[in-house]
Amino acid sequence: MNIYKFILYKILGWKIVGDFKEKELKKVIIIVAPHTSWSDFYIAILCRKALGVMVNFVGKKELFTWPLGYYFRWVGGAPLDRKSKQNKVEAIASIFDSKEEFRLGISPEGTRKKVEVWRTGFYYIALAAKVPIMPVSMDYKTKTVTIGTPFSPTGDIDTDITFLKKFYVGSIGKVAEYT
Repeated sequence: MNIYKFILYKILGWKIVGDFKEKELKKVIIIVAPHTSWSDFYIAILCRKALGVMVNFVGKKELFTWPLGYYFRWVGGAPLDRKSKQNKVEAIASIFDSKEEFRLGISPEGTRKKVEVWRTGFYYIALAAKVPIMPVSMDYKTKTVTIGTPFSPTGDIDTDITFLKKFYVGSIGKVAEYT
């Protein structure tokens, strides 16, 4: 058992349901919910290390300067210029185009607070980049990360979001009232 599995399973008591059989799936958007705490980041890092799969993220370009820039790139980060006039969906889709392998982990809520409506950027990025969406839930009540199967967006956003949200029914975030 590697150190990441030991920490995740034995020390923290989490389990992973499902498998990342999609390791050969080189490009995908992974939507992780519910996102209610900064703790989700380190649980996600431990999970991807335990599974042996690189999952990337985007962050404001200012994070990628010295001294932390090296670390953020090492853990899979890609810089995004949030101040420019560029379309963020197209900018992130171009990251997919520029890389041979890029699995973008993103929160559909867009925040750690409770939301009634998901942000839709992940959906439009998937369409623009022509990549599937994979749902992953983090349930703090049962300490379970559940990995879904890739879903190809149809272009009917309302139907597709309704379908994707069903995957998360019953999942409780670390801050339960934000779920």
